[in-house]
Amino acid sequence: MSTQHGNLLETHIVGEDTRQWIVQASDCQALAQKHISHVGVGDAAIPYRIVRTDLSGAYVHGTVGGQGRMLLDGRWRMVRAGMTSFAPAHALHAFHAIPSTRWQYCWVRYMSSSLRSVADAMAPVLAPFDARPLRHAILGLYNEVTYGTQDMGSCSLWVDLMERYIARLADPWRRDERIVAVFNAVLDALDEPWRLEDLAEIAGISAEHLRRSCRKAFGRTPMQQVTHLRIQHAAHRLVTTNDSVDLIAHEVGYENPFAFSNTFKRMTGVRPSQFRIRSNQLENSG
Repeated sequence: MSTQHGNLLETHIVGEDTRQWIVQASDCQALAQKHISHVGVGDAAIPYRIVRTDLSGAYVHGTVGGQGRMLLDGRWRMVRAGMTSFAPAHALHAFHAIPSTRWQYCWVRYMSSSLRSVADAMAPVLAPFDARPLRHAILGLYNEVTYGTQDMGSCSLWVDLMERYIARLADPWRRDERIVAVFNAVLDALDEPWRLEDLAEIAGISAEHLRRSCRKAFGRTPMQQVTHLRIQHAAHRLVTTNDSVDLIAHEVGYENPFAFSNTFKRMTGVRPSQFRIRSNQLENSG
């Protein structure tokens, strides 16, 4: 699918034909303790359109039925049942229902204080993963908070189940010491001119073997994962420092600031300077 996504603006259109069951951290201490902002289950139809131009925290989204369109990692994708995504903090993320089709899904939105939202966190962009157990856990929590006694112990059990299911999606790559070694090396030196051959040498396997392993672990090629980590780190630096865009570009491995700006815009929707201004505006308005 095309990588073009235009100049998207922050959007929240649900529509009368879409139903959502949501639990907010403000209504559930167990979510707040796990640094989770909100969780929910939805059944959407046109005109459902959500655009988040700067996620403050990581976002897990699982499709359990039907299909819809999702903008993730700078690319529009059609998502169907059995597909689950993990969007990092500071990403451009969008969801669109499509005509004549309903879309059933569930989600978990982390706070910026969560370890899953920190800069350089690694997780798959989109992977085959059955989100139905996660959906059941969210509905269990919803019913306890909405219709039950709001028992803290019961709520904590439901939230712990959610975390376990998400760990199955996000963390399996940690069991492969070769992948861990490769991307720990990358994170320690984002400014290095990394090549696929360099990464394969660190892993001690062939380039093709590493490519297959990364595809399975992250849904990206090794070099796409390097780019993802560079842009994620750059976004964090833009928000948390006053360093110049050129300096940040150099820190994450781009000698050409224009090439950095183009890549940053493709993955986040805006130029680095615009991203910094927008993030400051959102923080001040909050």
